[in-house]
Amino acid sequence: MTNLDAFKSETRAWLEENCPLEMRVPMGSDDDACWGGRDWIFQSEDQKKWLEVMANKGWTAPAWPREYGGGGLNKGEAKTLIKEMRRIGARPPLVSFGIWMLGPALLKFGSEAQKKDYLPKITRGEIRWCQGYSEPGAGSDLANIQTKAIDKGDHFLVSGQKIWTSYADHADWIFCLVRSEPDASKHTGISFILFDMASTGVSTKPIKLISGSSPFCETFFENVFVPKAQLVGERGKGWTIAKYLLTHEREMIGELGLSEGQESVSEMAIEAYGTKNNVLNDPMFRSELARHEVNVAAFDLTMERVKAETKAGQGTGATSAMLKYFGTELNKERMELIMQIEGVNALEWEGENADEGQVAKQWLRSRGNSIEGGTTEVQLNIIAKHILSLPS
Repeated sequence: MTNLDAFKSETRAWLEENCPLEMRVPMGSDDDACWGGRDWIFQSEDQKKWLEVMANKGWTAPAWPREYGGGGLNKGEAKTLIKEMRRIGARPPLVSFGIWMLGPALLKFGSEAQKKDYLPKITRGEIRWCQGYSEPGAGSDLANIQTKAIDKGDHFLVSGQKIWTSYADHADWIFCLVRSEPDASKHTGISFILFDMASTGVSTKPIKLISGSSPFCETFFENVFVPKAQLVGERGKGWTIAKYLLTHEREMIGELGLSEGQESVSEMAIEAYGTKNNVLNDPMFRSELARHEVNVAAFDLTMERVKAETKAGQGTGATSAMLKYFGTELNKERMELIMQIEGVNALEWEGENADEGQVAKQWLRSRGNSIEGGTTEVQLNIIAKHILSLPS
C-alpha cells in the first residue's frame, strides 16, 4: 500500500466517523451554507460540529501550511480529501471569502505577523470577510478607484464608497483597495488594506436584486481609522495583489459550474420524468442533460489540471478568466435545465409548493454570474488576448 492509499483509507474512515449525517445531504439553498464569523448563528449542532472537527484537522483549508491553521496536505492528499468528501456527499464545512480569496493573497504577500494573526482565524471561521473592490465609477475599470487613504503618520484615514460588496452587511472585516498615492499613475497609486467593518465611519446599504434577495451592498467609508500595520504588501503596490487575488476569485466563481453540495440535475430529472431500463424517459431532455454533464466533467478535469499547474509554480494568470467564463455559463445552463424540469412550478414566486420560489430566484441570481468578478465581455477579451494571442 502506498502512502496515498493509506491516506485515502484513513480519510475515508475519519469522514465516516466524523461527518454528521445532516451534513451529507445537498444544500437546499444558499442559506444552508456555513459562513462563520463573530455573529454567526449555527443552523444546527451538526453544522457547528462539522466546522469544528474539520477546522481542528486543518481541513477547511487543507493545502495551507499547518502553522497557519491549514492541513499541510500535498497535492495528492488534498485531491483525495475532496474526492472522499464528494463520495459521501459531504457539504463544505465553511464557505469563506477568506479561504477562497484573501488567504492565498496573504500567503503570498502578507507579513509573517499578518499570516499568524489572520489565517488561523479564517480557517476556524472566526472572521467573515468581504471584498472592497468595485466602485460606482470603477467596475470593469477597477484601477480607476477613488476611495482615498490619507496618511496620518501611524495610520490612514479612509473615505469613499464601494459597490456590489457581497455580504458587506454580514461581514466582520473587509480587504479593500484604496488610493494612497493621489499623484501616482492609476495603477501604481493603489494600496491593499484590511480593517474591521465595525470601525467608526463604516456603513452599508443592501442592494435589492431581481431575485428578491440582497447579497450585494453599497459600502460607505467616512474617515475610517486604519492602522498602518493592516497594510498588506508595499504601499502603492496594491494593484499587484489585487490582480493576484482576482485570479482566485474568478476560479471561485467558476466553480459554481460544478455545483458542489447541491442536488444533481440528473437526480432531479429522474424524479420528474422517471426511467425505463435505466434510461431517462424524455429523449430530448436526455440529450440536453448528457451534453451538460459532459461539459461539467470536462470542466472539472480542467479545474484539476489548472490547480495542479498552479501548485507546481506555473501560476494561473489569464487562465482564471477562462475558468470564470465557462464555469458561470455552466451554472446558468444548469439553472435553465432545472427550470425545464420544474415546469410551471418554477414560475411560482412564493408559497410552500414552490419552496418560496427558490428555483425562480436562483435562476434569476445566476444571471449575475456573468457580471460579478469581471463581466463576460472582459473575460472574453482576456482569453482572446492572453490565451489565444489574437490580434487586437
